[in-house]
Amino acid sequence: MNGDWLLRGRDGRLSVYQLSGDAVLCRAEREPGGPWTAPRTVGGDQKLHPVLAVGQGSDGYAHLVSWRPTVKGESGLVHSTHFRPRLAALDWNPLGHPQKKGDRTGTPAVAVDAQGRAHVFVPDGQGGVRLLAQKEKGGWAAWRDLKGGENVRDGLAAVTGESGRVELYAAVPDGIRHWRQEEAGAEPVLTESLRTPVRPGTLYALATSADSTTLFYTDPDGDLCAWRPGGKPVTLLPSAGSGPVSAVRCELDGHDCTLLAQRSASGRVAFAAYPTELESAGAWWTESGPRLPVDATVSLATDQDGRVVAATLSPSTGQLLLTRRKSEPGLALEAWRQV
Repeated sequence: MNGDWLLRGRDGRLSVYQLSGDAVLCRAEREPGGPWTAPRTVGGDQKLHPVLAVGQGSDGYAHLVSWRPTVKGESGLVHSTHFRPRLAALDWNPLGHPQKKGDRTGTPAVAVDAQGRAHVFVPDGQGGVRLLAQKEKGGWAAWRDLKGGENVRDGLAAVTGESGRVELYAAVPDGIRHWRQEEAGAEPVLTESLRTPVRPGTLYALATSADSTTLFYTDPDGDLCAWRPGGKPVTLLPSAGSGPVSAVRCELDGHDCTLLAQRSASGRVAFAAYPTELESAGAWWTESGPRLPVDATVSLATDQDGRVVAATLSPSTGQLLLTRRKSEPGLALEAWRQV
């Protein structure tokens, strides 16, 4: 999965999205902080490949993108919008193929601009990146080739800045490429190329100030790094595990902080927090919860009261675990519980 799969809807309820065979399932709180519903299939009975990208707009709507099999040896992208966690999502809508036809070309990524328009990015199978964006008055514009990407690796990171403009990060053999919209509705353009070693599949982007987004990635030595375009990358701390981190901005003891979470090498969830955009302050990991299956991932969000919520999900077992920050100083968490 690509993107945050734990979301807070516009009605304050939390929801999670998970892959299950050839379908996507959703679970949601019946009321904020209350019990959860049983898993429900998203988007009707369309059979999907086991891939999912999730993005959310400032309106709280979730946008889901996956690949579906079409004819033998070929696939096409599909999109669904989920307006509220307790409501049924829209049926899967075909988006076509970045090369008109063919098999899957890579894992998509989704970001939603301030006007609520979804932007779907996907490797094009020829080393570049293609974009499909919703139009202001409905429907989708034509596929666009984002220039400047060569030998782009799978694992794109799409993000919407506080400005409401969409950005994209991609790993390439010699570093990272960054595209950004210069104005609302415009095509993202390549703004910077960073030469740095990057471990593929470890990119995660977060809006961290009015003018900046921060990319987190792991280098080949296993160190977790942070980079904001226009500056130099900073080594933050050794990675707790091998997969990408999840991150969320939150208030801790009156301070604007960035909280990171990752499944650690020991199998537990590791947390690290530091003042937002102040990597020089340092950060260190603290582990929490039980040991998890090797395929478990972690996602972070805040609830309607602004409290941090962390969830872990294992595709092989379907086990969903959840914890929240306690109402006390520091980052004390409630006991993990199975949902």
